[in-house]
Amino acid sequence: MEVATDEVYTPIKQDTKKGKLRCYPYNINWNYGLLPQTWEDPSLANAEVEGAFGDNDPVDVVEIGDSQGKIGQVMKVKPLAALAMIDEGELDWKIVAISLDDPRASLVNDVDDVEKHFPGTLTAIRDWFRDYKIPDGKPANRFGLDNKPANKDYALKVITETNESWAKLVKRSIPSGELSLV
Repeated sequence: MEVATDEVYTPIKQDTKKGKLRCYPYNINWNYGLLPQTWEDPSLANAEVEGAFGDNDPVDVVEIGDSQGKIGQVMKVKPLAALAMIDEGELDWKIVAISLDDPRASLVNDVDDVEKHFPGTLTAIRDWFRDYKIPDGKPANRFGLDNKPANKDYALKVITETNESWAKLVKRSIPSGELSLV
């Protein structure tokens, strides 16, 4: 499911590619969604991540807790890390987080805690996002920041910056392009 950012009211709906329903070739073993009121500005180059420009979407969040969420469910999460995915030249942040309702939430507070309490999860997330478009004949995605997850403070910085970009977008001080702001 994707947020249809080019449609009025940006509905959540099944993603399509070339007129066909889009399905992922690999299982996703975590909850995947977005952080509201964030926007990866396509006119803003990130000097820390190879000068890549934002992907024109909200920031993606990968929730690693034990419960399976429902489509459209709103979850309160705690950011833990950030992965700087570069998808076809665009910066597409992945914030790794845990639901505040998860039994292990109090144990996991930063990137190092993820490896301790969820061993191999960060590597699995990075590898999944690196490879998921290969079956469609596209190249593997790359990652900035030396191919490593950034810590919680960096993740919070990404969230703050993209929230500021979103605020400018909804105030119309940045052109919206094909995005629906209704």
